[in-house]
Amino acid sequence: MQKDTEKNIDSTSIILNEQLDKALGERYLTYALSTITDRALPDSRDGLKPVHRRILYAMSQLKLNPNGSFRKCAKIVGEVMGNYHPHGDKAIYDSLVRLAQNFNTRYPLIEGQGNFGNIDGDNAAAQRYTEARLSEIAMIMLNGLDESAVAFRDNYDGSEQEPEVLPAFFPQLLANGAYGIAVGMATSIPPHNIGEICEAAISIIKKPKIDDSELMAVFKGPDFPTGGIVVESKETILEAYKSGRGSFRVRARYFKEDLPRGNWQVVITEIPYGIQKAKLIEKLADMINEKRLNIISDLRDESAEDIRVVITPKNRGINPESLMEVLFKKTDLEARFSLNMNVLINGKIPKVSSLRELLDEFLRHARDVLTRRSKFRLENIETRLHLLEGYLVTFFNLDKVISIIRYNETPKLDLQNEFDLTEKQAEAILNMRLRSLRRLEQVELENEKDKLLKERLDLELLLEKEDKQWLHVKKDIENLKARLKTGGNLFERRTDIEEIKEIEGLEISDLTEAEDVTIIVSKLGWIRVIKVRDVDPHEIKYREGDEQRFVLKAKTSDKLLIFGSNGHVYTILVSQLPGGRTHGEPVRLITDLPNQADIVNLFLFKPDLRVIVASSVGDGFIINCKDMIAQTKSGKKILNLKSGAFAKSIVGVQGELISTIGSNRKLLIFRLNELPELTRGKGVRLQKFKDGELSDMVSFQAEEGLVWKDSSGRRKVEKNISNWMGKRAQSGKIVPKGFPRNNKFNL
Repeated sequence: MQKDTEKNIDSTSIILNEQLDKALGERYLTYALSTITDRALPDSRDGLKPVHRRILYAMSQLKLNPNGSFRKCAKIVGEVMGNYHPHGDKAIYDSLVRLAQNFNTRYPLIEGQGNFGNIDGDNAAAQRYTEARLSEIAMIMLNGLDESAVAFRDNYDGSEQEPEVLPAFFPQLLANGAYGIAVGMATSIPPHNIGEICEAAISIIKKPKIDDSELMAVFKGPDFPTGGIVVESKETILEAYKSGRGSFRVRARYFKEDLPRGNWQVVITEIPYGIQKAKLIEKLADMINEKRLNIISDLRDESAEDIRVVITPKNRGINPESLMEVLFKKTDLEARFSLNMNVLINGKIPKVSSLRELLDEFLRHARDVLTRRSKFRLENIETRLHLLEGYLVTFFNLDKVISIIRYNETPKLDLQNEFDLTEKQAEAILNMRLRSLRRLEQVELENEKDKLLKERLDLELLLEKEDKQWLHVKKDIENLKARLKTGGNLFERRTDIEEIKEIEGLEISDLTEAEDVTIIVSKLGWIRVIKVRDVDPHEIKYREGDEQRFVLKAKTSDKLLIFGSNGHVYTILVSQLPGGRTHGEPVRLITDLPNQADIVNLFLFKPDLRVIVASSVGDGFIINCKDMIAQTKSGKKILNLKSGAFAKSIVGVQGELISTIGSNRKLLIFRLNELPELTRGKGVRLQKFKDGELSDMVSFQAEEGLVWKDSSGRRKVEKNISNWMGKRAQSGKIVPKGFPRNNKFNL
């Protein structure tokens, strides 16, 4: 017994010695290919992924035709999962739902009944509560399955047969688009207008060597189910479709609605494709509450069946176009749709294809389906003609046939021998009904034979000549257009394509009504604004243990730039600063200024302002204010620092001379043109310090002299500056008599 057990173990156990990296590589490659071909990428021929193809086929097997009744989605999902797609019911149901959502699918392949979700982002109801059936377009996709139009293959367990691809004489891939993420690759194809697709396909048939620019004359670009406006140039769109890669900016559609007393509001009627309306409004509301959109006074969602989002401006003097330009820039009212036309060529090879290549694949598949259906019909005609010949023999020899059938013991064999018939012909004669032996029936059979002979000849000519096949495909496309025109506004374009000139550099601050304010920053880094321009600094109250550090007059339309000791510049809109009723908020909360960094200085943005920045070790350069604007809370790094160094000073360019002073009380004056102008960097050495570091610097005009304030606040001027004049990076000389002990100009 023991020996038998050992023998069984030895015979069934197989241990393979294989390198781990090689084994993992091979298995990962197998998994990747499986994901690409069986899940993520659509087939170039019918434009469907396997799950969508299986859903449509399963529904056709359940006879869920457009003129029939609806069936529970749970039944459909179970049928798909049990027979064709064993990957979990959620994935199947989600795919089914998407095919029925008119805000996701330009031309829905499924008609849904019940809650199938909405554009707000609400999910569909559970599959046990919803019902579905095929749409008319889905029937076009399936037409020809019973005519050997495509090849079939075994399902996952070999118990059923499923089509490798659908006949799909509807250009699903371009009409409804596709989206998917595979292993190492992805696809993203937008929906398009079916009328334009058909015209482009016909143009290729008429002129096989048509170039892309001629093709794009009839094929405009994306046509999203949610409408909107694509704001890209024709050149950009052409280049994207030529290469198969690119992106499109899609904007919401709006109009200005006039109100009494000169007031107005903006009404959003369409939003970009793929954007959930509820989340969009939620983000807009959050930005308004956080004072990041202080140009808006009210936001309302008045949507019912159609989208109607109302935006009320805070100031009616604002231009509506300027208001929307800012909202497009700051919110999801403008979104970018990526184009990546990566598809499976013949269901096997992934390839990023151009528009022309995708249309060629659709036409090639249409021609293949045509030839397969023609061959199938030709076979059926031959079979029918064969039987008709047998029937006609019966009518020409009716008495003898009746006699054989009536009196002979083996009528089938006797009929074959007597009239030189095949077994099928003899069997068909025996199965004829007595009422078929009328004279009228004979005439009908002869007419049918003549028609079939003519049809056979036409089919043989069709299969022989390629040009006839293309003409037939062209006629079929024209018939498709005619059929779809009866189905409502399917050809009406929903998405406009416009090349819009943007207003460069427009910010919220540009639309904010300017009010005089005073910016106050404490020593501990708390910031606030007081809506009074002339403020007595002695009347300002601070937190216990805190005191004044910066007081700056400004307008609410200004931008505040804060220069940190970490070399970063932080940008804050004055209109978004906290009010003066409280002690304000820490700068470190409004920006991402690190705890170990301090505020070096702050100033208001001016487009033509040039400043000098310098580190503690005395390196610096000139930078334009335009190059200091930060777009995020983390700021913009402009000054690169050596280990142990920190940003020390920033001053505006006021003249052609620069004066620097070190902690060693050595002062140097040199010309401004000795400094480079950069957008970011370490800069060059301003002054050489043997012992010490940079304390302060100032820019001034030679004729005005060197100015500073002493410890008592009295203004001092040194006209004779020749003693301290030198070249950049020199050591400098001892400061003038009476210069402050803190080594600061105190200006």
